[in-house]
Amino acid sequence: MVDASSAYLAIGLMALVTLGTRIGGAYVMRFVPLSARVERFLEAMSSSVLAAIVVTFVARGSLRELSAVAVAILVMVAIRSPVWAMIAAMAVAGGWSMLAG
Repeated sequence: MVDASSAYLAIGLMALVTLGTRIGGAYVMRFVPLSARVERFLEAMSSSVLAAIVVTFVARGSLRELSAVAVAILVMVAIRSPVWAMIAAMAVAGGWSMLAG
Protein backbone atom coordinates (compact mmCIF):
# COMPACT_ATOMS: atom_id res chain seq x y z
CA MET A 1 0.00 0.00 0.00
CA VAL A 2 1.24 3.47 -0.86
CA ASP A 3 1.44 5.93 2.00
CA ALA A 4 0.04 9.46 1.72
CA SER A 5 3.41 11.19 1.39
CA SER A 6 4.40 9.00 -1.57
CA ALA A 7 1.08 9.69 -3.27
CA TYR A 8 1.46 13.46 -2.76
CA LEU A 9 5.03 13.30 -4.05
CA ALA A 10 3.92 11.42 -7.17
CA ILE A 11 1.11 13.91 -7.80
CA GLY A 12 3.48 16.83 -7.34
CA LEU A 13 6.04 15.33 -9.72
CA MET A 14 3.37 14.66 -12.35
CA ALA A 15 2.17 18.25 -12.01
CA LEU A 16 5.72 19.53 -12.51
CA VAL A 17 6.25 17.33 -15.57
CA THR A 18 2.95 18.53 -17.04
CA LEU A 19 3.86 22.15 -16.39
CA GLY A 20 7.30 21.58 -17.89
CA THR A 21 5.91 20.09 -21.08
CA ARG A 22 3.40 22.95 -21.43
CA ILE A 23 6.04 25.65 -20.96
CA GLY A 24 8.64 23.75 -22.98
CA GLY A 25 6.21 23.20 -25.83
CA ALA A 26 5.33 26.90 -25.96
CA TYR A 27 9.03 27.80 -25.88
CA VAL A 28 9.93 25.37 -28.67
CA MET A 29 7.00 26.49 -30.83
CA ARG A 30 8.37 30.05 -30.77
CA PHE A 31 11.10 28.82 -33.09
CA VAL A 32 8.88 26.77 -35.43
CA PRO A 33 7.41 28.72 -38.34
CA LEU A 34 3.65 28.14 -38.61
CA SER A 35 3.41 26.80 -42.12
CA ALA A 36 0.22 25.22 -43.46
CA ARG A 37 1.77 21.81 -42.82
CA VAL A 38 2.47 22.58 -39.15
CA GLU A 39 -1.05 23.97 -38.67
CA ARG A 40 -2.58 20.82 -40.20
CA PHE A 41 -0.43 18.68 -37.88
CA LEU A 42 -1.54 20.62 -34.80
CA GLU A 43 -5.21 20.42 -35.80
CA ALA A 44 -4.97 16.67 -36.46
CA MET A 45 -3.15 16.13 -33.18
CA SER A 46 -6.02 17.47 -31.09
CA SER A 47 -8.50 15.24 -32.95
CA SER A 48 -6.23 12.24 -32.45
CA VAL A 49 -6.00 12.82 -28.71
CA LEU A 50 -9.78 13.19 -28.44
CA ALA A 51 -10.33 10.01 -30.49
CA ALA A 52 -7.90 8.09 -28.26
CA ILE A 53 -9.72 9.23 -25.14
CA VAL A 54 -13.13 8.27 -26.55
CA VAL A 55 -11.96 4.87 -27.80
CA THR A 56 -10.43 4.05 -24.41
CA PHE A 57 -13.61 5.23 -22.69
CA VAL A 58 -15.79 2.99 -24.87
CA ALA A 59 -13.45 -0.02 -24.66
CA ARG A 60 -13.46 0.03 -20.86
CA GLY A 61 -17.06 1.11 -20.47
CA SER A 62 -20.38 -0.63 -20.59
CA LEU A 63 -23.41 -0.40 -22.84
CA ARG A 64 -24.21 3.00 -21.28
CA GLU A 65 -20.97 4.55 -22.51
CA LEU A 66 -21.29 2.92 -25.92
CA SER A 67 -24.84 4.28 -26.26
CA ALA A 68 -23.75 7.77 -25.25
CA VAL A 69 -20.92 7.81 -27.79
CA ALA A 70 -23.21 6.39 -30.51
CA VAL A 71 -25.76 9.15 -29.87
CA ALA A 72 -22.99 11.76 -29.96
CA ILE A 73 -21.81 10.43 -33.33
CA LEU A 74 -25.36 10.44 -34.73
CA VAL A 75 -26.00 14.00 -33.55
CA MET A 76 -22.66 15.14 -34.93
CA VAL A 77 -23.40 13.60 -38.32
CA ALA A 78 -26.95 14.96 -38.37
CA ILE A 79 -26.42 18.56 -37.30
CA ARG A 80 -22.61 18.97 -37.17
CA SER A 81 -22.58 20.61 -33.77
CA PRO A 82 -20.06 19.30 -31.24
CA VAL A 83 -21.83 21.15 -28.42
CA TRP A 84 -25.18 19.47 -29.14
CA ALA A 85 -23.43 16.13 -29.62
CA MET A 86 -21.88 16.41 -26.15
CA ILE A 87 -25.19 17.52 -24.63
CA ALA A 88 -27.00 14.57 -26.23
CA ALA A 89 -24.33 12.12 -25.03
CA MET A 90 -24.49 13.48 -21.48
CA ALA A 91 -28.28 13.26 -21.54
CA VAL A 92 -28.16 9.63 -22.64
CA ALA A 93 -25.54 8.67 -20.05
CA GLY A 94 -27.30 10.63 -17.29
CA GLY A 95 -30.72 9.27 -18.22
CA TRP A 96 -29.37 5.75 -18.33
CA SER A 97 -27.84 6.14 -14.86
CA MET A 98 -31.02 7.65 -13.48
CA LEU A 99 -33.21 4.87 -14.88
CA ALA A 100 -30.80 2.09 -13.92
CA GLY A 101 -30.56 3.37 -10.37
